[in-house]
Amino acid sequence: MLKTDIHADDYALTVNTSKDMLSCMLQGQLDSISIVPNMSCFQECMELFYRDIPEMPFLPKISVHLDFVEGHCLEPADEVPLLVKDGSSLMGLAWGGLFTLSYLPWKRGAAKTQLKKEIKAQIERVQGAVTKAIAIAEEHGILCGQKRLRIDSHQHAHMIPVVWEALTEVIAEEKYEVEYIRNSKEMLGAFVSEISLWKTYRPINFIKNRLLSLYSYKADRYAKAHGMDQMYLWGLIMSGYMNYDRIVRLYPKITAKAERDSRVLEILFHPGLTLAGEVTDEIGKEAAEGFYLRQDRHVEMEAVNRMKVFLTQRVS
Repeated sequence: MLKTDIHADDYALTVNTSKDMLSCMLQGQLDSISIVPNMSCFQECMELFYRDIPEMPFLPKISVHLDFVEGHCLEPADEVPLLVKDGSSLMGLAWGGLFTLSYLPWKRGAAKTQLKKEIKAQIERVQGAVTKAIAIAEEHGILCGQKRLRIDSHQHAHMIPVVWEALTEVIAEEKYEVEYIRNSKEMLGAFVSEISLWKTYRPINFIKNRLLSLYSYKADRYAKAHGMDQMYLWGLIMSGYMNYDRIVRLYPKITAKAERDSRVLEILFHPGLTLAGEVTDEIGKEAAEGFYLRQDRHVEMEAVNRMKVFLTQRVS
């Protein structure tokens, strides 16, 4: 039987983003979330989360949302100079930078060493919060299905070769027990088969889909070797506008493929809206204008709030 996971990224990106996501959690609409470790609002957002846990129908599973693109590095900036902007503590490695470091032999070793330091710091920060959240849930009789560490990343950066190697080495060296690492593997056929929807997709998202598909095989091998579920992700080609109508239209083909291949289907949303006053140097201006500030995030929030009913109707 098909397993689905309704997931939301970017908790603790900003306070309002987090409040929007909390409203979904309080209604029991999210199976799992990802927490950004390295924004200055992290502690404030976590206090809101801890406060609301007793009112949740269940505690969603929580992933570390590794971030090398935005926010501040958690390691001292002089320890990770390849990861920061202009000697500041601001993170500044987007896909292009990480991709380049993967294939420059004279920088690759240093980049991996620095990434390992930052990855460990980010994991430990979120894991401390997860431990506290689970303790609060248990104290109040709130169910939670999480057993071990869960990991994904902002802009799927963990799929890039040098980051993947750094991450898996940290896991081995620290002997972390991991139940999930996102495999950003999204099937393409269902999207291209619906010709009438072609104009509704952003062309850049097809490029992301293909690049991440190339990197997905190592994640498949790792999951198989470590007893983790194989998975498909749904949320790349529709990234930025995961609206309900297209989800319902594509659902039969996508779920049939996932069930046929015996994979968990993670349906990825970004339902938290950033307010204009929350945009600081920690957040890239282009990302803020193109994604975080757009009302499309409330379109995704509406879709999240309708998905559980839709899935229940499909099962019945």
